[in-house]
Amino acid sequence: MTGSAFEAASLDRAIQALRSDLLDGDSPKISTMRNYRFAILLYNPTEEFKLRGRIRHLTDDLRLQGWNVLSISLQKLLLERLKQEDAQVVESIIRMEHRLYGRDPDRALNHLKDKLARYIEGADGIARDVIDLIGQFADDHPTAANRTLILLGRTGALYPFFRSSALLKLIDGKTRNLPVVLLYPGERRELNALKFMGELSSDRDYRPRIYS
Repeated sequence: MTGSAFEAASLDRAIQALRSDLLDGDSPKISTMRNYRFAILLYNPTEEFKLRGRIRHLTDDLRLQGWNVLSISLQKLLLERLKQEDAQVVESIIRMEHRLYGRDPDRALNHLKDKLARYIEGADGIARDVIDLIGQFADDHPTAANRTLILLGRTGALYPFFRSSALLKLIDGKTRNLPVVLLYPGERRELNALKFMGELSSDRDYRPRIYS
């Protein structure tokens, strides 16, 4: 089996395992920990478009069975935050990045990390937007908690400014105990160690079940 075919088969198995656990009995069984309904669906970054297609099929299947599914794009949340900023501020960040890149690409990247951090990191970053969206979705579907799924996707678009383990910590306890699945482009190095985009240093700070 070729590498591409193997990755697609692995992705299909992971999604099928997730689907089975979601539909197991009266409530989703994606976690063995009570009141911690988080899971991670791991996939190779090169399989991004396959992943999106498989997730669309899963979402359609669940909705046909009466589920409520909220798909949150982390990329969209960042872009919306930047659109709310003064255009001159954003242009200034871009101009400085261009100037620095010609001298030192690493310095340019560090500049972007520093300037974008306040839009992404911490309790007032993207985590707050995720919590608000989940809360509104829960209010809109108050009687269907056990047939509701939250998908956090497009994480790769935030590379290399994003640590998903930090995001999960920030939203823990603030998701109305709804099942949340993070779509994670990366590699598995140990039982609970993940390497974001196959590039950043391995992060061992994960508690959720990992589907891979």
